[in-house]
This record gives sequence, structure tokens and C-alpha cells, in this order.
Amino acid sequence: MNTVVAGITYRALLGRRRIILLLLLPLALVSMAVLFRLLGEGDQDTAVVLSKFAIGTVLPLLGVIAGTGVIAPEIDDGTIIHLMSKPISRPLIVQTKFLVAASVLVLFGAVPTYFAAWLLISNEDGIAAGFALGALAAGIAYAAVFLLLGIVTRHAVTIGVIYALVWETVVGNVIVGARKFSIQHWGTTIADQISASPFFQADVTLSFAVPALIIVTVGGVFWAGQRLRAFSLTGDE
Repeated sequence: MNTVVAGITYRALLGRRRIILLLLLPLALVSMAVLFRLLGEGDQDTAVVLSKFAIGTVLPLLGVIAGTGVIAPEIDDGTIIHLMSKPISRPLIVQTKFLVAASVLVLFGAVPTYFAAWLLISNEDGIAAGFALGALAAGIAYAAVFLLLGIVTRHAVTIGVIYALVWETVVGNVIVGARKFSIQHWGTTIADQISASPFFQADVTLSFAVPALIIVTVGGVFWAGQRLRAFSLTGDE
């Protein structure tokens, strides 16, 4: 990790309008938990549904904002050329930006997921801790996927939002066969290892989910590094 690149990336990501979106999504999640609690709906079933919503909708949208936001704007406005002209390897630039995106997803995704579930039922049957861990694993994978997307296409945000809302939110929850290829369901499988709630059962086996998360994360970061290497100092691929 290069601390200079990390500092520049954090300032760019958290100093723009993106910080508002990064805050709105977890605040909406926690507000829903507070509302359910006030309405007397603070039970395990509600907590599981809310936690699934956090991993399946809130987290991928945060991934779009953070994952693409750490590099896509720099590619669009050409400032990435200045960074690549420095004596820093391009894979290291990508790895650093991935760590920044992943840390942002932990802060704005995994932590609020835990807090929202805890507000409803404390840590009953390990639901809050389980889904927080699942959000952590899924968030890291989302960071890699959307970082790669930010490098390979100038339409990363549009494609990312479509992926988040159509594949992860709709297709992944409606079509049973698609769940095996959904990051949110890999994350919920991790959650299932911690949670003992009778209202929750994962649809993907642990033996598939863990390797899939590792392959997508490592593969995404590696591929992104190779793609950045293809950029010339004139900005052409």
C-alpha cells in the first residue's frame, strides 16, 4: 500500500459529493431499524430481512460509489496520467485504491449493518455479528469488482447501478439458480456460519462461497492492475 496514493484517494473520495451518498445509504438503513423498533417490529424475522436488504441492496450501491469512485473520475478527467508518471508501479496503485474502497465499504457498509441489526434485537442468535461479517466479506468483493469496472469502462457507474439493482437486488433474490453467482448470497453464506436464527438459511454452500469470494476479489484486483498497465501516458488504452 502506498500511503501517498491512499491519502490522495481518500481526500478525493470523501471530499466530494460522494460522501453525501456514502452517508445517506447507511443512515437510511439505520433509520429503518429505528422505525421498526418504534413500531414494535424488533424481532428476528425483521432483523434478517433488514440485514439481507443491507447486503443485497445498500452494500452493492455503496460498492458502486466507492469502487468506481477511487479511480474512474481520475481516468475521466485525466489526472490518473499524473499519478502514473510517478515512480509507482501501476499494480500498487490499483492495490492501494482497492484497500481504500474496501475500508470505506467496511465503515459505511459492514458497521451500519451490524448497528441496524443490533438496534432491533441486540446480538440475539448472532444475527448482528453474522451479517456484519457477511457484509465485510461481500463488501471487499464488491470493492474489487467495481474498481475493475471503473478501469475497463467509462460507463462504470451506469453499469454498476444496473448490476446492483437488477442482478443483486432482483435476479439474485428471485431466481434460485442465480444465487450461486451473486456476491450478496456469498456474503449471506458467511453470515449463516455465525447466525443460529431459525428465520435465516443460506442458499449457497460455504465450500462454494468462500473460494468464489477469494477468486472474485483477487482476480478483480489483479485484472485491474493489468488493465491499468495498458494505459499509456497519453491516456489511451
